[in-house]
Amino acid sequence: MSAAPQLLQRDVPPRVSYALEAAGVHPLLARLLAARGVRAPDELDDSLARLLPPATLKRAAEAGVLLADAIAAGKRLCVVADYDCDGATACAVALRGLALLGAAPSTLGYVVPDRAVHGYGLTPAIVELARQHRHGAPEVLVTVDNGIASHAGVAHARACGMQVLVTDHHLPALVGGAIELPDADVIVNPNQPGCGFESKALAGVGVMFYVLLATRAELRTRGAYAAAAQPKLDALLDLVALGTVADVVKLDANNRRLVAQGLKRVRGGRMQPGVAALFQAAARDPARAGGFDFGFALGPRINAAGRLADMTLGIECLLTDDPGRATELAAQLDAINRERREVEGGMRELAERTLSTFAPVAGEAGSDAAVPPAVTLFDESFHEGVVGIVAGRVKDRLHRPTFVFARGADGRLKGSGRSIPGFHLRDALDLVAKRHPALLLRFGGHAMAAGCTLGDEADAVALFGQALHRVAEEWLDTATLTRTLRTDGPLALEWFNPQTVAVLDAQVWGQGFEAPLFCDEVQVLQQRLVGEKHMKLRLRLAGQERDAIWFGRAEPLPAQARLAYRLALDEWNGRQRVQMVVEAAA
Repeated sequence: MSAAPQLLQRDVPPRVSYALEAAGVHPLLARLLAARGVRAPDELDDSLARLLPPATLKRAAEAGVLLADAIAAGKRLCVVADYDCDGATACAVALRGLALLGAAPSTLGYVVPDRAVHGYGLTPAIVELARQHRHGAPEVLVTVDNGIASHAGVAHARACGMQVLVTDHHLPALVGGAIELPDADVIVNPNQPGCGFESKALAGVGVMFYVLLATRAELRTRGAYAAAAQPKLDALLDLVALGTVADVVKLDANNRRLVAQGLKRVRGGRMQPGVAALFQAAARDPARAGGFDFGFALGPRINAAGRLADMTLGIECLLTDDPGRATELAAQLDAINRERREVEGGMRELAERTLSTFAPVAGEAGSDAAVPPAVTLFDESFHEGVVGIVAGRVKDRLHRPTFVFARGADGRLKGSGRSIPGFHLRDALDLVAKRHPALLLRFGGHAMAAGCTLGDEADAVALFGQALHRVAEEWLDTATLTRTLRTDGPLALEWFNPQTVAVLDAQVWGQGFEAPLFCDEVQVLQQRLVGEKHMKLRLRLAGQERDAIWFGRAEPLPAQARLAYRLALDEWNGRQRVQMVVEAAA
């Protein structure tokens, strides 16, 4: 059981909220958007014309020239993918987009690393795998969602006579405290030094989409087609939206536009057959698609292939134009995802045995032990494909930076970490590497998620845990280690209706632009456990009785409580009613 978070209400700039409402925005939505940093009505324009221009993405134009030359010369192109949803969608976007722009199918191919065999990114081994492609050794390698730290792989590819285009969004590698980029022909990454692109949160699939936009612009200047007859790359936006949401990147204004455009296509029935099949496998209605579907229904099914099987399944599902084949592949992905849940459940049970020695928060009454400022877990039975998910679950429960390790097929220890606001995980790994030069064989990632590989020494995990603990002690204070949850305050009774839920569900919410979470004092009239782990509630709020449910909650609530909740529609026998979905209590 995790400790109750502090519930903090978001500030709402009244003048901004009024201006948005005066411009025609729904009154409640105006308040919510103002609290999330929207300052003017034109920021709500999600049209493609409002996307940041490709020309502002460093070296995107050069990438366009490289790819336009390759297409014109009929060169063999090979996409080097990654084994998560962002990498899979980026691969599908690259191959579909290059075909739209004129590349012959016989010149296009892809390879994707096996998590257990090859590890991450463009390695010399992956270059050799690409050279064995059935279409022949590639003349151009295009990395998607990887490559920014692949110095050896890029060097090997170029030594083999290949051109290398790196498209990535991860942070560059630090060598001796300085940023060092691989010697690729062209690198497109909003997080590389000197890039003025405003959206540093662009996902890997978003970077590849922008490269395609730049390639189309280059081909247009060469007279390949007139502007009115140019290929419609917006047909790829369902894939761009899926990968963006599934990778949990910050939904800044530009990413929200990409996701909004993708959702519009999906809701209108204009999507790839594989996306449609995944909606069907997940029993979700694409006509009512939202970010939740991408992040919690489709994304996990694609990710499961890379975790437990072969991400080729996920990529092929997104590439096929045969609805029947898409349905078959989606069913396989669904089955793998069910297996993933079982594996994860077993790992979580093992993790619980260790976590039971911790109090929910440091110094909580009733326990002799306190949660350390950073948590490291390892068991010989852990599966390396699921360590990231388990790390995220533990992080959410304890509100501590968490690393979970498993032993890989090569005997080395593969770790995946998840962090909390205020603790930059990749930078923490860099400091650990400086203090213990022989400990980390490789590492990389973001502020909130990162990975690393240790040797096979028996005490490697223990040493890593001690080193990460020390960094956390230095960087984190009591305020940062206190779990907080930002809410939108009380919800007026007039907004408890299906129309309000429809207005909220039509918006794009996600990382950095969180979905509305309201907070009210309630009286608990009835409560009962359903499905052994969910609490069904009957509440009195402002004199009216309301239905609520708290998923994953088995402990009873007191008669009076302050609840944080979101609104959802509960449908039964064709009838709709508004239900409160409780997220926390204080």
